[in-house]
Order: sequence, then C-alpha cells, then structure tokens
Amino acid sequence: MPPHPLHPDSSARRTGPHGLQALAHETAAALRERVQREGLRHWDLVCVTEADGRLLGTLTPSELLALAPHQTLGKAARRDAPRVSPGTDQEHMASLALHHCVTAMPVVDEDGRLVGVVGAATLMDILRREHVEDLHRLAGIARESVDADQARQALTAPPLRRARHRLPWLLVGLAGSMVATYIVSRFEATLEARPMLAFFVPGLVYLADAIGTQTEAVAVRGLSLSHQPLGRMLVAELRTGLLMGGVLGLLAFPMVWLVFGELALAAAVALALSGASMVATGLGLLLPWGLTRLGLDPAYGSGPLATIVQDLLSLLIYFGCVTAVVV
Repeated sequence: MPPHPLHPDSSARRTGPHGLQALAHETAAALRERVQREGLRHWDLVCVTEADGRLLGTLTPSELLALAPHQTLGKAARRDAPRVSPGTDQEHMASLALHHCVTAMPVVDEDGRLVGVVGAATLMDILRREHVEDLHRLAGIARESVDADQARQALTAPPLRRARHRLPWLLVGLAGSMVATYIVSRFEATLEARPMLAFFVPGLVYLADAIGTQTEAVAVRGLSLSHQPLGRMLVAELRTGLLMGGVLGLLAFPMVWLVFGELALAAAVALALSGASMVATGLGLLLPWGLTRLGLDPAYGSGPLATIVQDLLSLLIYFGCVTAVVV
C-alpha cells in the first residue's frame, strides 16, 4: 500500500529490525532453527502473522524458548498483546508499553498487517527524550534539542540564541506580573492602613508555587501513564492540597498570632494558606490535563505559565481572606 505522510514522532518512524516475523503454522523448533541458521541476534519480539501479513499475536524470546519443539506458533502466540497504528504518537506508544509491561511494540496498519516492531532500546530512547523535553518545558525553555551533543552546545550557544529559546513563556510571565501588580494596587488603602498585611505575600506565593510545582511534576507524565478518571484524580489532588495547606496553616497560625498579637490576622493567613494550597494542586493537575485534551504537550502548561496563574489566584485568595476576616 502507498506510504502515508507521517509525523516525525509517530510510531511507524521508530520501527526497526527488532522483530521476527513467523507464520502461524510454523513450529517453535523451525523458528529457533531459523534464528540459529541466519544468526539473528538483535530482536525483541516474535510476530506471528497470517500469510497475508495480518498480525495474529506475539511471543517474547523467553516464551519462544519455553515452547515444545512441535508447538505451532499460531496456537502459542498471545493474541491480546498491545499493538499500535502507524500514526500513534511515540510517547503514547511508550506509555502503552509501560502499562502493559512489554518491552517491544508491534505496529500494524488499518487492515491489521504488520508494519514493523519498535524495540526495547528504542522505547527507552523515546522515554528519555520525552523526559528531557518535559524538563525543558517545565523550565520554560521553548525549543532546546534533546540530542546530547546539541544539548551540550546549548550551554555555550550565543546569548541571543539562548534568550530566543527561553523568552517566550517569560513574556507571558511578564504580562501576568503586571496583572499581579494591578491586583495588589487595588488593595493600596488596606495596605497603607495595615502595612503588616504585605509581609505575608512572598511566603504565601512561594508555598503555593512549590505545592503547584509538585503537582505539575507528577501530572505532566502521570496523565499519559494513568488510566484513572480525571474526576477521581482531581478530588484526590484537592484533598491532598487541603491537607498540606491545613498543616501549613496550623503551623503558621500560632507563629503569626505570637509575633503580631492579632488573632484575626493569624486566622486570615491560615485560611489563605489552606485555600491557596488546594487551588494550586487543582490547577497543577487541570492545566496539563486541559492541554492534553487540546492535543498539546501537557508540559507546556507548567513552568512560568502555571506559576503566574497560581500567583494571581494566591493573591486573590489572600486578599479575599484578609478583607473578610481582618478588615
């Protein structure tokens, strides 16, 4: 069949000589003899097919060795083994392999015919590359290469190139910081009357960012590996955030009361910590999930973008608590 244009990160682009193709009527002894005769060493999977190339099932090397000599491969093959289409994204393919605990993945076309096999070393390389890309995007770096040599060169690249890779999301952060400044300015009269209210903003924003970053680090890859419903994951993260915020609030409450001598202020800070922590965990999960639903890499929803959104929400929560409890 004529080749279809495929994305460079599609599964079909990563196939190689990692599979043995055998017919269903062949015996284990015949295939083992062929492997020895042809000196085939670098393979990770036996793909058992019909005469027209349609994939029936697969066998691992250890399963092949354990078969009786006269056992036919068609009867022994695992017919429920995972397989992917040529256009499947390589990251999804790698996560599917992890989920099913397999070390190689067959690629089949829309008619079920074998296109090729993605081997264990290639799957490991895919996971490594995706991990490096996620680290770059978590740091707000737009287009760094994952190639080892080019990654080293990036450390000595001209300043203009480095800035071009790092600036895009920081510009989003700059716009968000202006919004944050506007939010604080709306409470100018309150801050003039009670200057001590400004003392807690840096700590509150930092803690919310730290909690959100923890959630993002788990969610960016966890969303592709986990098969739990979003609602269950969101409820669990909100409960986790509330628990952590509650502990932080309970620890901050007596310290603020002791130092400043104001019960209402201590209560407002504790409430703001609890609320901001819960929102940060929810946002750290929802931003990557939303981008995944849009077909974008969830790592783009982390780093500077998530940080500025969390900062804005933390400020609104804090001043809301202060207005309700203290003022």
